[in-house]
Amino acid sequence: MERMNLKGSRIVLTGGATGIGRATAIHCATLGAGVVVADINEVDGDSCVSQIKKLGGEAWFIKTDVSIESDVRNLMSESYRYLGGIDSLVTAAGIARDSMVPVEDLLEEVWDSTIDINLKGSFLAAKHAVPSMKENGRGVIVMIASGAGVTSASSTVSYGASKGGVNGLGMTLAAKLRDHGIRVNVLCPGSITTPLKLGIIERQVASLGEGARVANSDLGDPVGVAKIISFLISDDADYIRGAVFTR
Repeated sequence: MERMNLKGSRIVLTGGATGIGRATAIHCATLGAGVVVADINEVDGDSCVSQIKKLGGEAWFIKTDVSIESDVRNLMSESYRYLGGIDSLVTAAGIARDSMVPVEDLLEEVWDSTIDINLKGSFLAAKHAVPSMKENGRGVIVMIASGAGVTSASSTVSYGASKGGVNGLGMTLAAKLRDHGIRVNVLCPGSITTPLKLGIIERQVASLGEGARVANSDLGDPVGVAKIISFLISDDADYIRGAVFTR
């Protein structure tokens, strides 16, 4: 089978320092894409870029809080400068802070921060990436949602709500951007070995005991999801519409 080629593709990834975002940045770079890694986490963001460069790829890190519009505006402006344009956007930035917390005990500040990063951050990234894509006459946006809040419940109230919102945002943008040659897909990963998921499991174990760890023992590899994202970014996925679900 011919190896997928993303040579010349210009990709911006939010939440690219760890987890699915990091795996995707590295995988896409090895396929020839130029990659901008955006994250609030400077240490792991710089590490991701260094790893890509050691593998012979092109990458840049831009510290970004996706919940702050001026940060996101700067991210897209600098990405355009580094890459010469933006072909694809992957919104992987996300948090989950209230696992196992009953709704009546959920702090408003936790709700607000989760919605701000997971949902508002996806909106802001799309808002400021789309002008470059319209300039190109084409583009791809992959928004990371989750099975939680889309097809199933979540142990985390604000996380489930935010990911349901990301799914709705993606469907709405797909319809509105289609005539501009911009394809929008929502990706809904299952249980994947990421810092976010491992943190949720530890909180479940603290509340429910070691049985929760056993129940979550069959986690997927972020690289498997990264391969799906790289396909969605490619021209080979041009006929795919709507949400895509992974293990």
